[in-house]
Amino acid sequence: MVHFVIVGVLVIASTLGLGLLLTNAPILPLMASEQAVTVDWLFNIHWWLIAFFFSLITVFILYSVFVFRRKPGERGDGKFVADNHRLEAVWTIIPIGIVLSLAVIGASTLADVERRDPSALSVDVYASQWVWRFEYTVEVPTEAGESVLTAVASDRLILPLGQQVVLRMRSTDVIHSFWVPEFRVKQDILPGGSEFVRELRITPTEAGTYQVMCAELCGQLHYAMVAEVQVVSAAEFDAWLAENAGDCNLTDEQCGQRWAATYGCTACHSLTGQSGVGPTWLGLYNHEVTLTDGSVVIADLDYLHRSIVDPNAQVVAGFQPGVMPQDFAERLTEEQIQQIIAFIVSLQQ
Repeated sequence: MVHFVIVGVLVIASTLGLGLLLTNAPILPLMASEQAVTVDWLFNIHWWLIAFFFSLITVFILYSVFVFRRKPGERGDGKFVADNHRLEAVWTIIPIGIVLSLAVIGASTLADVERRDPSALSVDVYASQWVWRFEYTVEVPTEAGESVLTAVASDRLILPLGQQVVLRMRSTDVIHSFWVPEFRVKQDILPGGSEFVRELRITPTEAGTYQVMCAELCGQLHYAMVAEVQVVSAAEFDAWLAENAGDCNLTDEQCGQRWAATYGCTACHSLTGQSGVGPTWLGLYNHEVTLTDGSVVIADLDYLHRSIVDPNAQVVAGFQPGVMPQDFAERLTEEQIQQIIAFIVSLQQ
């Protein structure tokens, strides 16, 4: 009986020490959403279970090694115990109870994470190799006093503090996965059009700048598929939407640079002369380009336009067809395409 008391005290002491260490150590990043509170609560339950079972196993082993080790001069075998039905019942019933309890707790946590707010802000998220694009639908007043819906596209995810946001996510090519560690929630994004749109709900609670990354291996530049996430006040969010909801009032070159960043062009086409997944844009205009069929063409305005709307028509030697999205003719207006071309033309060595 004494041995059971000693082992019990040691297990409790070890569990408390290890559990407090695990639940208070800076293992997880900043908790920055309402969903993170629930997820971290579930994490802590697992930490305490890990601490208990680790202590239970370790204390029993070490106590047995030091207390019940064979003494000098002792002979014979240890006591053999078999057919202890009570013990077998205990170690069967208790694990089943723990598993069922965790299932109930997990279901409750999932319900909290997916709780819907009818007034949630909706943001469309487009994942492509290897770039993120975020679109907001905004009402813009007209001169006639009416309002029209327009889309605000951005390569940054801007979120209002304290408001639930539903991210409607789709992939234009392969499987991606949306993950911001500080928000604690993650969602795989599947290709296949509107039929495979996935939703993720986030309620930011901490203003600041974070980073969304792809958590699903998606190709050559998977490691670089990141985007900035900014959580700002409601007033700052409204001001940002109003500023970006109108037409681009910059020069054609500056607007083209804006669209190139927003639609992920510069993720594959460098502006420095270095080759990436696609040819560099630096010094491209009016220079000779060798194609995969061996022919040589001049990168004039027609060539640049065709390369955007029909990228597989003339593939540059050394690069693969089918990598660049094929739907820019639908996703971009003709004005935006011409502005991107103006930006490329301005990139002379």
